[in-house]
Amino acid sequence: MSAHIDTHGAHDEESHGSRKGYLIGFGLAVVLTVIPFWLVMTLPLSTQATALLIMAFAAVQMVVHMIYFLHMNRRAEGGWSIMALLFTLVIVGIALSGSLWVMYHMNSNMMPTQQVQDQG
Repeated sequence: MSAHIDTHGAHDEESHGSRKGYLIGFGLAVVLTVIPFWLVMTLPLSTQATALLIMAFAAVQMVVHMIYFLHMNRRAEGGWSIMALLFTLVIVGIALSGSLWVMYHMNSNMMPTQQVQDQG
């Protein structure tokens, strides 16, 4: 009878993060939160530019969280976590663009209020 040692369940430290990785992620998250907060509180730019910058910082912060806290990379789970992320992004993109398309066309095809009042 031979003893079988299961190494599949063994975890290496790098795939689950290290203290250094968590501290880097935390530092980046703090910086990526403080800068938009400062932009809103001081209003150094126009409203549109501030909104665009906040969205850009939010996108970068999502990537930081995925890398440093969720440990998503090409090696994690044989690449399936990246495939699941891409599938999610495609579904969210379809849902958002479809919703915006429907709302735009509903707004442009609405009957003007003046015509409704003239008919009544």
